[in-house]
Amino acid sequence: MSRPQPLLSFEVDTSGQDTSLKHDDFDSEFRRTWYHYLPLCLLLFLMVAPYPSLLIVLVNHYLFTLNKPITSVVHFLITFTLEFLAFASLMVCVARDPGPVYFNASDQDPIHQREDMGLAEALMTMENTDDDCSPDKFCRKCWVPKPERAHHCSICGRCVLKMDHHCPWLGAKCIGHRTYPAFIHFLTCITAFSAYVATISISAVRWSFNNPLLVPDQATPVHELLLAAAGVIFTLVVGSFLVYHIYLITTNQTTVEALSPFLLLRYIPPLPVSMKLSDPPMEEELSYNQRRVVRDAHRFVRMYDVGWRRNWAQVFGWSKPRGWIYLILIGGTENGDGRSFPRNPRSQEMLSQLAARLEKEA
Repeated sequence: MSRPQPLLSFEVDTSGQDTSLKHDDFDSEFRRTWYHYLPLCLLLFLMVAPYPSLLIVLVNHYLFTLNKPITSVVHFLITFTLEFLAFASLMVCVARDPGPVYFNASDQDPIHQREDMGLAEALMTMENTDDDCSPDKFCRKCWVPKPERAHHCSICGRCVLKMDHHCPWLGAKCIGHRTYPAFIHFLTCITAFSAYVATISISAVRWSFNNPLLVPDQATPVHELLLAAAGVIFTLVVGSFLVYHIYLITTNQTTVEALSPFLLLRYIPPLPVSMKLSDPPMEEELSYNQRRVVRDAHRFVRMYDVGWRRNWAQVFGWSKPRGWIYLILIGGTENGDGRSFPRNPRSQEMLSQLAARLEKEA
């Protein structure tokens, strides 16, 4: 059978040009200027600001007043180590790409590799498959394949693999598949540092109030009070954020998935044509009762929850012999390629029940 002729033909001269898409092209969509780095500069300042007061407390209180040189050295080494680890994971979050979504050799099917086939014919013969390059899995904003759990960041102007959230504090970058372990590592180190500084400062404040005549100067108690207050505040603020992400890891959710119940509509089985909804249905197409059904189902449907052990292994597991070293230093890297994930065995059943309830509320 002869090859069908398209109604329109497109001829593009690509001689001498590299038409492949690289992940660097997506970064060019969002040009960062100096004011985008102001939150990062403030974060760096807040990380180093406690050290002058901390040194004064360690030297004046623990070394000279209590005459405990070993204790002061131990406190200094612990705080310095936690701060060093926090800076290491912060550098990873700022410097590493969170998860590029781009074309490569594995993304292309055979119809792209045939030079004698035109663009129009390729569009005519493309089938709606289940791979990343199927038409229903392309991002409608940046027009790249949109793998499972990938999302488009409207601020960065690109898609990110397993996007968690956009963080202005880290140089206006997203947290995704390649930087999420380092982000959790950073939160853990900052929380531990703040809690430790608060503990040793509160202990020093209590001693100063109980022994006012033995305090060497009036400035040291002020530094102790400031460190204690700052330590408690940062422990509560950053620690609560860390606890929330521990919950997300345990249930295998991202921040986007946890806060967006209507993402479930991407996975539900096809609804009857009589409902006159898109496939998959859009949030604005649903009635009030149908939206309430989706919100109620979102509390119970965990698409990727495969048990807390495997959930944690996906984020902090390692396959290399000395992977635990990277886990301690920078948080390690997530397992897998960030494009496909094991699903909850009961998710399909729960999605079918959700589809039936949506049909009932129509």
